[in-house]
Amino acid sequence: MRLKLVSLLIILSGLSACSTTEKPTKNSDNFSNSANALKNQANSALSIYQLAQNRQGADKIQLLYSARDAAVNEQSWSLLEKVCGELELTPSVDQIQNRLYIAFAQKQQNKNAQALVILQSLDGQLKQPEHFAWHQFLTASVYASQDFAKRAAPYFFAASESATKNNIDIAQLNQNLWDNLKKLSSYTLERFNRGSVIQQGWVNLALYHQVYAGSAVELDQAINNWLRRYPGHPAKVVLPKQDELVNDLTPVIIERLVVLLPQSGANERLGDALKAGVLAALDQQSINETIFIDENSDVDEITAKIAQIKPDFVVGPLLKANIDKLANAQVLIDIPTMHLNTFDGERLSLQHYFFALNPEHEVQQALEHFLAQGYQKPMLLAPNNANGQRLVDYFNLQWQRYSETKPQIGFYNGNQDMPDTITSLLEVDKSKERIKTVKTLFKQEVENETRSRSDIDAIYILGDAIETRLIKPYLDVNVSTFADRIPLYASSKSHSSQIDRTDKGDLDGLYFTELPWMLKSQIKQHNLRQQYETLWPEHADISQRLFAMAYDAVTILHDIKQLSLSPGNQFSGLSGKLSVNTSGHIERTLDWAQYTNRRIKAVQLKTQRPVPLFMQSASDIYITE
Repeated sequence: MRLKLVSLLIILSGLSACSTTEKPTKNSDNFSNSANALKNQANSALSIYQLAQNRQGADKIQLLYSARDAAVNEQSWSLLEKVCGELELTPSVDQIQNRLYIAFAQKQQNKNAQALVILQSLDGQLKQPEHFAWHQFLTASVYASQDFAKRAAPYFFAASESATKNNIDIAQLNQNLWDNLKKLSSYTLERFNRGSVIQQGWVNLALYHQVYAGSAVELDQAINNWLRRYPGHPAKVVLPKQDELVNDLTPVIIERLVVLLPQSGANERLGDALKAGVLAALDQQSINETIFIDENSDVDEITAKIAQIKPDFVVGPLLKANIDKLANAQVLIDIPTMHLNTFDGERLSLQHYFFALNPEHEVQQALEHFLAQGYQKPMLLAPNNANGQRLVDYFNLQWQRYSETKPQIGFYNGNQDMPDTITSLLEVDKSKERIKTVKTLFKQEVENETRSRSDIDAIYILGDAIETRLIKPYLDVNVSTFADRIPLYASSKSHSSQIDRTDKGDLDGLYFTELPWMLKSQIKQHNLRQQYETLWPEHADISQRLFAMAYDAVTILHDIKQLSLSPGNQFSGLSGKLSVNTSGHIERTLDWAQYTNRRIKAVQLKTQRPVPLFMQSASDIYITE
């Protein structure tokens, strides 16, 4: 069977750097002209493979990658297996990628038992979402090809869940999954009707087709109900044409809105800031009735109020514990809801969305800028606490999807620990030791200057406003005066409008991400900002940011369906450019700003979606010598 997009299985990796103190460069500068010339002379996968046998090192690997691409295009499965077998002997090759290729080649040759052995050997090693999605799809495909539909189903579900969540395009996945479900009995389908909302959507659609197979009218009505409950579900692509004509892009009409906020307890102040943002946004909306409910109320009390009000939409809760509480009671399962935080459990409904001032959004934006600039060795400085560890782990995990190099990481335990952490990371301490050694060899005074390492090409600070103002001077004095200036970046956590009133001189040159609402030059709603500052001139930074988030949460409701069905579309709000990903989470793109001459100015920095290593072609490989 021909898979049109099997080329997405290409997980090409770069070769390891020979030195940790020199920047790796792109392969366009390093690929051998002779290897390219040889490849251009060949006209088949076999001829490219034969050319590779007479080459060594990077030239040979490049030709083997090209032979692999050609073998897939020619459907030469035995040759593909042979090429991958040779690549497997090369330590610098991504072995997970290569073994997935071998399993695929074996499956295409009906060597199903051998393919399963390889796939099972990879369990527990699948860190990248692309690896996991394709592994699950291939495993399901092997079982399905042997008519083990029940055994294949969980792997198909896992592949669909991962592909949907991570925007991974696997040709044939949805159709193969659907074909497999149609082979299952209604009893078996009912047993699978649990787990994630993606899995339940697939199972319910299959059940509808079985139950209403003899009645076109009832089937049509059931599918329309399914479409309302599962908007944006990947199973839509397998529906008949007439079902696809259902208008999914109708704006949401809200007559009655319920807002769940903390109106008592330790977080009441946060609830007040959110309520102010909601009320400001309602001035611009045609919502007839808005009811505020304390999210800290007893779950039975909230359930009774929701049942009595029958809202068209719910905004909130804010606190994760309360989101969990209502999720467990399934109070909001059939009501479109915009939660004001992330959610770690299974999404109960495709009508549920999650909006949070998530610092991971800023880390992702910085990472994409670094890759767009060609940075290969960023250095991260973070506090040694749970939040610092979480953000560094997130950066590391995402960075590994796009680059073979490893970022340099430094954690500091407090203000006293910062100088030692920075000098160690920049290897200034080693330079001082060398200077000391040289001085002991000469009696007269030796002219000297410490050197910092030269391979670091960007520094990202994940500390708060006070920590950033302490770190920046240490960096300034520890980078070699004759070295290129290393660009410094930070998140919005580094910016405080209160502190900036008296102290921003030490931050000159620092780039940071921030909500447009917090940057005077970027605010378009000037009247709203003036009203806010008149009412709350001394509001803390967190209150200002929560106000902006709540304002956007209400403003975006009208267009939430269109945004969720078109992940590439964006809404320009107070808290950034907003989009809805396939898992229902609101993603933010913030503005960039820079401290310059004791002032803050908005700047435009290059940022673009990087291509994962998994999907890069042979011409995108990074080689370092």
